[in-house]
Amino acid sequence: MGCRRTDCLSKPLSGLFEKLGFAVGSSPLYFFVIPIVLSAALGGGFVFLKDREDNDLERQFTPRKGPSKVTRAFVQKNFPYDASMFSEDRQYDRGNFASLIAVSTGSCNILENPSFEDVIRLNDKILNITLDNGTLGFKDLCAKVNGECFSNVILEIISSNETHRANITYPKHTHRSSSVFLGSVLGGVLTDASGSVRSAQAIKLVYYLENQESSAEAATLWLREFKELLSDEAHSKHIDVSYYTSKSKQEEIDSHTTDGFPLFLITYACAITFSVISCMRLDSVRNKVWVAVFGVLSSGLAVLSSFGLLLYIGVPFVITVANSPFLILGIGLNNMFILVSDWQHTHVNDPVPKRMAHTYKEAIMSITITALTDVLKFFIGVMSDFPSVQSFCLYTSTSIIFCYIYTITFFGALLALNGRREASNRHWFTCMKLPTEAADHRSDIYNICCVGGDYDKNTGAERSLKSNFFKNYYGPFLMQTWVKAVVIILYVAYLGTSIYGCFQVQQGIELYDLAADDSHVTKFNKKYRQYFSEYGPSVMVIVSEPFPYWDKMHREELQMCLGEFKALDFVDEDVYSSWLDSYMLYGQGRHLNLEDKGVFLRNLSDFFELFPLFRQDVNITGDDIYASRFFIQTINITDAKTELYMLDGLKSTAGKCRASSLLVYNQDFIFYDQYDVVVKSTIKNVGVITAVMLVVSLLLIPDLFCSLWVTCSIGSVTAGVTGFMALWDITLDSISMIIFTVCIGFTVDFSAHMSYAFVTSKKLRSNDKAVEALSNLGYPIFQGALSTILGVSVLATSEFHTFRTFFKIFFLVVFIGMVHGLCFIPVTLTMFTCPSEEDKEDREEATKSSRL
Repeated sequence: MGCRRTDCLSKPLSGLFEKLGFAVGSSPLYFFVIPIVLSAALGGGFVFLKDREDNDLERQFTPRKGPSKVTRAFVQKNFPYDASMFSEDRQYDRGNFASLIAVSTGSCNILENPSFEDVIRLNDKILNITLDNGTLGFKDLCAKVNGECFSNVILEIISSNETHRANITYPKHTHRSSSVFLGSVLGGVLTDASGSVRSAQAIKLVYYLENQESSAEAATLWLREFKELLSDEAHSKHIDVSYYTSKSKQEEIDSHTTDGFPLFLITYACAITFSVISCMRLDSVRNKVWVAVFGVLSSGLAVLSSFGLLLYIGVPFVITVANSPFLILGIGLNNMFILVSDWQHTHVNDPVPKRMAHTYKEAIMSITITALTDVLKFFIGVMSDFPSVQSFCLYTSTSIIFCYIYTITFFGALLALNGRREASNRHWFTCMKLPTEAADHRSDIYNICCVGGDYDKNTGAERSLKSNFFKNYYGPFLMQTWVKAVVIILYVAYLGTSIYGCFQVQQGIELYDLAADDSHVTKFNKKYRQYFSEYGPSVMVIVSEPFPYWDKMHREELQMCLGEFKALDFVDEDVYSSWLDSYMLYGQGRHLNLEDKGVFLRNLSDFFELFPLFRQDVNITGDDIYASRFFIQTINITDAKTELYMLDGLKSTAGKCRASSLLVYNQDFIFYDQYDVVVKSTIKNVGVITAVMLVVSLLLIPDLFCSLWVTCSIGSVTAGVTGFMALWDITLDSISMIIFTVCIGFTVDFSAHMSYAFVTSKKLRSNDKAVEALSNLGYPIFQGALSTILGVSVLATSEFHTFRTFFKIFFLVVFIGMVHGLCFIPVTLTMFTCPSEEDKEDREEATKSSRL
């Protein structure tokens, strides 16, 4: 079966780029100045940066249509919040609160003095925080129960003269005739055989504020005062204190949104340094120092223009967007090295416009392929379920467009200006004219610094030792049969390891990973995981439709469903709250026939007078109970993996209930919803990338097999990155999904450039095509990969998990992509490709000529 060429757009576009190159080479100043002026104008958008910052955790980092958001809306509608009867378990959102975890130093028991005295002293200081010159305090702002502030009952229990501390039972304790759950407030607990507390390492205190619009500003000020107090009181002789407020995580992320810019400046400096070194030549005329500097600057202008434009028009700036400049820098460097490589292969004695025309004809097509696929991929990503992903994709796709435009205008103009300098044989730094021949009576240093303009007299092109290495040594070595066999074996081993790693990938995210490592948010959450993971969140089990609770048979079926929840291995069957069970006991004590609907409904109001909290658990509409809820207590929720396991188990159990339609809800489930979306979104995104790459390749790469191989290489790199992510302990979450999807698109650059160079080669034999492709693009690919890795390596030192994850995934993508481009792809193309019709004709003509 013969090969078919698929270059319906390749030839006309190549001609168009050739004309563009000629225009840039003829009038470079216009193409150089206009991008600078445009960047300066658009860069003014950065004055709106603070106004455009939006790192609301729920809005940006959770699925827009998450099922738990639907459930929360149901809870809000059917169980309206009673501000006069605050209940921690019955909140449908986080509200306003401050919390602290005090850990006893050494091995001391925090329930004993002097550690407990320090806790009491700190609690008194917190309760005495005042605003407005002492006229507004905690008692005026606190969440209330029957007119009194919702208090930390554990302090009352321990301080009570009526109760000896040795008689505190755990996890439930009876205080003032009521059962109090202590599992969420005491950590590192040791109990005796009877369940009495012997010692505890940590205690958690929470200060809830009323969640009213009228007091929102005062509550924010109080939380700020709390934060200032705790920052000064974080350490004492006997306790170590970590603190957190409902505003903390938001404030931490907002304050560090632009922290990526200093890292980008360091990366920028590293990229310039490496680019300059890699583009330096001993020839003082052929030196490409300024080309390297302005190539990096071109990427910077692209980021400045694109970000400024989007900030002007009001696109939200999320912390994940700070990763985008690193990606754009990598793309820009890759484009620069490819253009420089093609420039060096042109004839040095040709006029600059002609050289630029040849350079654009050869290089811009492969750059266009990668830019087009990247832009399409990111614009499709704008439809993501995560708003943070939408913002990132919009900023990145716009940056890629500007990067592409500035590459073929601004950088191309600089390349042309540098070409004019070389054509007049001027020094790269002083611009003074230099002799082309070394003088025997001059020193070696003089001949190196003050003589230049040498080139290969046989080819007319510049001399390049690095390209010659790929042409004369690496390429021929790789094309040997036994080397190809080794490469295939290594590829199979790589693929096997990658597939194994894919099955080891873990899901989950710790939300404090969005904050800095040393922030009080991170410290608090790590202490919480360490000391309070024995008991997880309290979960609402909601009967979401009218139900005949008075009917014994139906009620028993419902009780069986609730029993299924209590039987789960992550649920404590002894910690359970049910208005229905309490009401049935109430009815038995008063000899009421609760099997009768009328009696059942009439006596509910009297029951709620005795137990007012249960009033919030039942929605009576007319003569029906439209909805109700019960509470179960989860246990051993130690990390994100168990959170996912818990959520799946609860939803599965709810779905199996035949008695009624059940829902499960906790305010944290809003964030857990991402687990169900992340894998699906990642698979969808990779599929979209692959499909887009296939279509673009078929249109622009003049060979069907090469187009298919470029597409398949995405799957190969995807498998490798996914597998090694797991082996490098990177979990799959909303953050890594963004980075993963972004970086996978970057692999297109290596495969597309090498495949396009291979298929457009004029050589007759496939091995010769591969060697020529490696000669032209081997060093630029190596330069681009190494400069990018060195540039983003500064992210490995970041105090942010987001940036460190970006470094790990980006390193994997670039390294694995480079190995594909320089090793796997050339070997595969020579083994499985077939010659085009034009190649066959050329070969027949060559054969006829040899016979003659």
